[in-house]
Amino acid sequence: MARNFRWALLLLAAVMLIITGCSSEEEATSASELKTGLSKDEISNEAFKDLFPLQYDSYKQNEKMEDTKYSGSVKRSKYDHDKEPYLPVLFNGYGFATEYNEDRGHIYANEDVRAIARITDKSIGSCLTCKSTAVPHMIEEMGDDYWGGNFNEDIWPKAEAMGHSPIGCSDCHDPQTMDLRVTRPSFIKGMESQGIDMSNPTKNDMRNYVCGQCHVEYYFAADNGEVTYPWANGFEAEDMYEYYETTAKEQGFEKDWVHNVSGTPMLKAQHPDFETHIEGPHGEAGVTCSDCHMPYDRVDGKKKISSHWWTSPLKTMDQSCATCHTNRDMDELKERVIDIQDTHMEALHKAEDISITSHYYVNKMITSGVSEEKIKQAQEHIRKGQWFWDIVAAESAAGFHNPQGAMDSLRVSIEESNEAINLAIEELTKKGVNLEEVKEEIEKVKKAVYDEKDNFKKKEKAVNSYFPAQQPAPKK
Repeated sequence: MARNFRWALLLLAAVMLIITGCSSEEEATSASELKTGLSKDEISNEAFKDLFPLQYDSYKQNEKMEDTKYSGSVKRSKYDHDKEPYLPVLFNGYGFATEYNEDRGHIYANEDVRAIARITDKSIGSCLTCKSTAVPHMIEEMGDDYWGGNFNEDIWPKAEAMGHSPIGCSDCHDPQTMDLRVTRPSFIKGMESQGIDMSNPTKNDMRNYVCGQCHVEYYFAADNGEVTYPWANGFEAEDMYEYYETTAKEQGFEKDWVHNVSGTPMLKAQHPDFETHIEGPHGEAGVTCSDCHMPYDRVDGKKKISSHWWTSPLKTMDQSCATCHTNRDMDELKERVIDIQDTHMEALHKAEDISITSHYYVNKMITSGVSEEKIKQAQEHIRKGQWFWDIVAAESAAGFHNPQGAMDSLRVSIEESNEAINLAIEELTKKGVNLEEVKEEIEKVKKAVYDEKDNFKKKEKAVNSYFPAQQPAPKK
């Protein structure tokens, strides 16, 4: 019954795409016949302004800043009490425990990457890859030297000299024809690692790919810092984790950082919106990123353009959702989405809390003299447990892109973190450690982090004399 309903849903969505696809095809055809007169190397967003004033005005709407329940576009810390106040514990020892803000949106990308405290004199060129329109030309000109180039000394000054813009027109469009295109080679390599032919994508594919080239999980390759997508085994969280445990390690990449509380070699998930969407019900039905986030919009009372205001479909439901969900009341549909998000965020916070507990229990294993073998076993559970909640937390839909997949990931996370805790309890009991005292001290340290008003100092409160910092051993 459920299977038949799912297939019926997919069929309905496919039919709606066929019905609505005519206008999409018309727009794409007219774009391919364009000759803008711009240079093929044009990277300034303002160069497109007079040629495409309606689209440009739509793009400028991304300057709007609005806070929302689970995300928003206001520059504010994720550590705030109504957001994720315990992240300085969970990412302790990594830059994300120093400063981690809500995304203000594409139009602020260059400004924010310069201001964030995570960018230091040791940062490399890869950190700019999805922020600046200059990056494709820099990769073409510099080759592998781009990825590992010093961000502050070499890469940013070069992008400035090129007259770059924040994420914009030339990232997704050929300046001469306005055809959609992929400009980040890492995406092509990632897709081809799965055997996906990138030589002749369909127009519908491209409506995913232009977004997917940046809204993805990635890591910096061990040998040259190249932005690399862990997709060889597939797009699911389990597939990517298996890649990190095998292929990535074989190629020299073991971790993003060593956790300062538990001493665990950790992975940091980025923003896997593309992978999550592709594996979700809308992606499987052939609905693209652009269908929901760039719906067709009537401007000047009659002209129809693809919106370039990249925002939540909950703000544009009459243009985005109503195209396919023709018989649904939009208010009811919005409530359904919010219910899904509320459920997922509740489960996410539970998974995060258990993950925090696991870090502190392993800290106590270390300071109590438990064997390295048992500590390593517990750390492996911690690593996996945190990866599986972070892959949900790092994407932008609060679980909506793939509700079932997100809940499956959170289930795995909770199971793995609990395995670490149970192993620790068993070993600490053998050592005669007072487990009630451990629980009390965990609550104390969490409260200290929560109560710290200076967000930049929260990470310091995550360790103390009872739970001392666990620094990695110096390299010989």
